[in-house]
Amino acid sequence: MIDDPSLSLDQLIVPTRLETLSLMAAGQASAYELGGGSMGVSLHRVRGFLRDVAGRGFEVCIIDTAAGLFGATADVLSAATAVIIPQQAEPLGIRSVPKMLEALARMRIVNPKLTILGVVLTMMQRDLAESRETAQALRNLLPSELVLRTVIPRDDLFIRASAKGLPVGVMESGAGALTVFDNLRVEIEAKLRRPVAG
Repeated sequence: MIDDPSLSLDQLIVPTRLETLSLMAAGQASAYELGGGSMGVSLHRVRGFLRDVAGRGFEVCIIDTAAGLFGATADVLSAATAVIIPQQAEPLGIRSVPKMLEALARMRIVNPKLTILGVVLTMMQRDLAESRETAQALRNLLPSELVLRTVIPRDDLFIRASAKGLPVGVMESGAGALTVFDNLRVEIEAKLRRPVAG
């Protein structure tokens, strides 16, 4: 829809079995995703997309973007009200977090409404000392309110679900993963100051 204005939101929304959740596929790679589009025109389309989403009564729109602050990601951040930063619990990745936070702070010049909800640790391996040390280093590096309490573990279940094209929650033994993501939802809702659904 952003890359092709002739498409309407209604053509792209995919309902799910959950009444409160709808999806929209990203589509195929385009020059826009690769940063080849004009930022002014693209940003206008992103803002229009978010207005359309709000106009249809959706309260929250989660957009999963590529890492970095260019192309589609820069446009989304220029129009969004909040951002979550996923960070792998690995030693090399931790070094980029302060620079990413500085860049997001500068992004507020373009978008003063942008709030950093926090960094969520992903691919955590509790049985690996280096992974535990990385998680602790991040918590020591940043103010406590910037690191979410919920941690996403590295789990073969995610790979198996991805290979089958299924949500992890419908996989056999997926209940533990569902609990993790439900905890993340509750934590994010609290940060957004939204009522937490029981």
